[in-house]
Amino acid sequence: MCGRVWWGGEVLADEEELFSAVDALLEQAVRDPLPEPAERKRLREAAGLTQDQVAGALQTRREAVGNWEAGRTEPRPPKRAAYARLLEGLAARFPAPGPAGNTSTASAGPTATPARETASRTTAPHTAPAPAAAPRPAATSRPASTSRRPGAKTATPGKTTAAVAVDPRFAHGPLAVIDVGADRKVVAYCTGGLVLDVPAKSIPALVDWTLQEAKLGQPKLSGPGKDADPLLVLTESALERYGLPTTLTEEERLAGRLPEGHKVIKQLARAEWKLTKRGFGPWARIYRPVKGSERACVQLCIPSWHALDSRHWGTAAQLPPAELARVLGAYASRVLTPRGSTAVTGLELMTALHPPTRASAPHADGTRHSEHNPGSLGKDPVDPAPCEAPDGHPLLADLPRFHIRGPGEKLLEEAYDWARPMTDAECTLRHLVGIDVNMAFAAGANGLIVGLGAPTHVKAPVFDPKLPGSWLVDLSHVDLSRVKVGKDTWADLDAGLLPSPFTPKGERPDGPAWYATPTVAYAVELGYDVAPIEAYVRYDNGRYLDAWYQRLRDAYLATMADLGVDADLAPADFLAAMDGYQERDPQLATVVSAIKATVKGGLGKLRERPRGEGWRPGEPWRALARPTWRPDIRAAVISRTRINLHRKIVKHAAFTGQYPVAILSDCVVYAANGESPLDFLPYRDGKPLPGGFKLGVNPGLVKHEGTQTVLWGEGVREQFNAPELNLARYIKDGTVTDADNGE
Repeated sequence: MCGRVWWGGEVLADEEELFSAVDALLEQAVRDPLPEPAERKRLREAAGLTQDQVAGALQTRREAVGNWEAGRTEPRPPKRAAYARLLEGLAARFPAPGPAGNTSTASAGPTATPARETASRTTAPHTAPAPAAAPRPAATSRPASTSRRPGAKTATPGKTTAAVAVDPRFAHGPLAVIDVGADRKVVAYCTGGLVLDVPAKSIPALVDWTLQEAKLGQPKLSGPGKDADPLLVLTESALERYGLPTTLTEEERLAGRLPEGHKVIKQLARAEWKLTKRGFGPWARIYRPVKGSERACVQLCIPSWHALDSRHWGTAAQLPPAELARVLGAYASRVLTPRGSTAVTGLELMTALHPPTRASAPHADGTRHSEHNPGSLGKDPVDPAPCEAPDGHPLLADLPRFHIRGPGEKLLEEAYDWARPMTDAECTLRHLVGIDVNMAFAAGANGLIVGLGAPTHVKAPVFDPKLPGSWLVDLSHVDLSRVKVGKDTWADLDAGLLPSPFTPKGERPDGPAWYATPTVAYAVELGYDVAPIEAYVRYDNGRYLDAWYQRLRDAYLATMADLGVDADLAPADFLAAMDGYQERDPQLATVVSAIKATVKGGLGKLRERPRGEGWRPGEPWRALARPTWRPDIRAAVISRTRINLHRKIVKHAAFTGQYPVAILSDCVVYAANGESPLDFLPYRDGKPLPGGFKLGVNPGLVKHEGTQTVLWGEGVREQFNAPELNLARYIKDGTVTDADNGE
């Protein structure tokens, strides 16, 4: 028997291949029968099972179960047989209800299915489609005079209480879009297609109604945390109705708020409502001081005041109210109720998952006190190490006025911006193909150990790859022409065609410099010894970002699955699914964009710089008062993300002899003869190079970013007289607006 051996060490015999092919035909010819997708969902909900529970039993992902229930994909053997068995058993226990069962809510049994009420009237300002992402079940008790579902003709079964534990305080979802209809009545568009009549005649009355009657909000994400405040999104018609301007003046826009003397602010003051320090702006918080555990805060979002940045939310601000509620509701249910920009929400998500304090164990008299929550960043800010402090920080106030810190004084962990001239051999190829790492910085945060407390200064330390911190060490001796690519396996590479892993510009270091732990650990991984001169390390540490990563990963994968891009697709199928995925549902594509921006923006907020306010170098700025102002955590994530990318590049070069032409952040460009990533990525039998690039939707895997011709690349470099113009910046659509300035 003759077979062929590939890098996985597996031997595939011709006879075995034939048997496998026959088995595949048999599987296609005789498949376990499955009920219709809608019935699959009904059976699971009737049994009070969640998609997570079904996925756990079948050893698959929750998104896969959701796709089976939506009819987007079908389970494959051997999971298909097990799934069919499950559904067969559930069908025997929970037969399909008759017409009466679809509308009855009187049954008190464990499988009773509460019905959504019939709309109180058949017309409404806008049709409210139920969201494909994260639908919200109807409340079990709602007066018909104050709520309606436009266009509803018959009742639709909702999820049982056992299947989805809906907090009755927030039965109508996390947010509502407030609009004024053609009949001049104020309505609130909620998630799931629900529309509420709003009786409030003023902003103070609207806040009261929200807290007392609207049943809006979101349960806390962590035991010691706090529930999310309800969010009201005000359309232009609602702004006019409540005496607010539809747009801000230039002076108000620069100030970021209405003037203190505005009549609405006076109305709030008379009603004893307060505004936070940022005032009444695009994202306003209206609150009363907490009494006991009672929550009394409502947040406003005003799209026409540019609350929704078009770079991240696209045209969401121009959507009709029902569709805007769908987009923001999907984001809120999967990530967090927006609390400002996507960057602010990304930072708030960290705190929501790791609240700074928790209640202590009860004392002898039954009372409790607030104490530090282990694994969090605490409630008090900590100073960075001097090398981690950005220019202008109070720690650096004693430096000479025009002093420029070099690598030996300043930690500079940033994403790649590197390019090189193409070789003669590369110029003979036809195409430049860009691949982009999905959610690269989120993947860099996954499993990363970061410091939780203040740094400790150590002289001549022994490097510990598990100890987060900043290390002053000379890595100039690391030679990329010969590196380790596996245990006791060395590879000879062309170092001149590779960027250095230690600097953002890819230049080889020429002496001691400050690096985060992942960068130094990679030097050791490549087979070289390191001898740090000094370090600032954090002995109090943990995987602070793991839950944050998991929440954002799940949100991203679930939304991409709704767009037809599943996590288990074969490489060619994945590329086909990604082609035009945004056009399948532009609203959900907007949610994907916002999720990505939440990752990058949240990490960027960890080192937020001064934003006007009359700040001068050497003085503190507002962000420094936050426990989440942690430039060391940001540096560690960026370091690990850059190293993860370089590791894949090295593996790819060692196996294929191919080297990148340009790298920008998480995008890598290679020269190839074909237009597809499959024309240069070394797949065999559907499996990628271990440790190299792999096509897929999961964070850390890659997708096709764009393809241009080699002639295009050489042409734009010649046009701008820039032989090292970073082509990765323009590979997506080929449009070059100006010369690369490196910023």
